[in-house]
Amino acid sequence: MSTPATPGGVTSFNVGTLRVHALEAGLQRLDGGAMFGVVPKPLWEKRIPADARNRIPLAMRCLLVEAPSALVLVDTGAGDKESEKFKDIYGLENAGTPTALEDAIRATGHQPEDVDIVVNTHLHFDHAGGNTRRGPGGEGAPVPSFPRARYVVQRREIEFARWDNPRIRASYLPPNYEPVAAAGLFDLLEGEAGVTEGVRVLPTPGHIPHHQSVLVESAGETVIFLGDVCPTSAHVPLPWIMGYDVEPLVTLDTKTWLWKRAVNEGWTLVFEHDPIVVSARLQGDPGRPELVQVVEAR
Repeated sequence: MSTPATPGGVTSFNVGTLRVHALEAGLQRLDGGAMFGVVPKPLWEKRIPADARNRIPLAMRCLLVEAPSALVLVDTGAGDKESEKFKDIYGLENAGTPTALEDAIRATGHQPEDVDIVVNTHLHFDHAGGNTRRGPGGEGAPVPSFPRARYVVQRREIEFARWDNPRIRASYLPPNYEPVAAAGLFDLLEGEAGVTEGVRVLPTPGHIPHHQSVLVESAGETVIFLGDVCPTSAHVPLPWIMGYDVEPLVTLDTKTWLWKRAVNEGWTLVFEHDPIVVSARLQGDPGRPELVQVVEAR
């Protein structure tokens, strides 16, 4: 297997007339069995080998879109607020200034302060942790990381995040989103919606009920940033579904219709958590598609 992507790296490409950058915002390590649910370990470990603690390396890849009227950041990684114990449990590696995400943004020629819109696929800590950062001197209360930006998420997702349920509590950390809400920076959406010219969101439930993926469209070309509906290229087979998904049968339905569209409309898929594969296209039978035009992280 190739070496996992280096935090702070960038893979840039065009979508029609738009310039898009896949940003390596760090790595995490999660239990391989949890990541692949009912798939037996002898099968999934051929794709992503586990370490001595049965954890597999996973990218925290974000997307930066140079849209005509806005600089759009999709997801924000894990941020810089967590304890050393937390980092050890989840194998977090995202050191930078202040994290690998900001370093990757700078590598594209932009500054973090340039971001106009932040889109969260959902509010789990590895997707929304970078929404906020430590306060002044690293000791104050968390503040929005992108203070001039509007943050976009599904209205029912933030309601779900605030639900005090033991099944989901560990994944939703209020310091990642409540300071944004308190600052009045959230734009809350209802279902499929446009974000700005060339960027729109598409509900893709299953991982959690109000998960959304992000479409980038220009000049007849489409890229979909999948989020956790299909976290890695190894999860492309329809029944390869995470144990973390709260509604796995809904994930199966979502992937079924999503792959039909992706094959029929020639979409490029961007994988948020694949440690090697940034993007690919699908061809063949949507029920058993094969990956083509695979792009690996630099």
